[in-house]
Amino acid sequence: MDHDTISELMERYGTSILHLAYSFVRNRQTAEDLSQEIFIKCYEKLGTFKGDSAIQTWLYRVAVNHCKDYVKSWHYRKVYVSDYISTMKKGQQNGAENNFFQKVERNELFDDILRLPVKYKEVIVLAYFHELTMSEISIVCGVNMNTVKSRIS
Repeated sequence: MDHDTISELMERYGTSILHLAYSFVRNRQTAEDLSQEIFIKCYEKLGTFKGDSAIQTWLYRVAVNHCKDYVKSWHYRKVYVSDYISTMKKGQQNGAENNFFQKVERNELFDDILRLPVKYKEVIVLAYFHELTMSEISIVCGVNMNTVKSRIS
């Protein structure tokens, strides 16, 4: 795989990866930064993709792991509070590209999902918002299929 492959992945999955990152951090700017970092990481690790699973599954696994690492980091915990206060003061921006984020923020069910512990949130987001199969979620999350089923139930 090469630079063209990453460009194709970014074109095809860029929006999905952005939405996935947003489901972890609930901040648009941070989600955009994470998305860029994820594609850089994928470019650096292209040689490790063995083809045992679909490229989409591999990409989602890299994305989920990167987002989980970020959420665990001290930087996230420090920045999250100040960003939240800043966002509350500014209010929502206008524009078509913000439409997804505005809809998500108004959706109480999605809010409830985002409050779940990460192990449940990642499975639900991958299943219902990214339409991955149980098998793909099992691979992405690194757990067996029965665990995926119990977390969705």
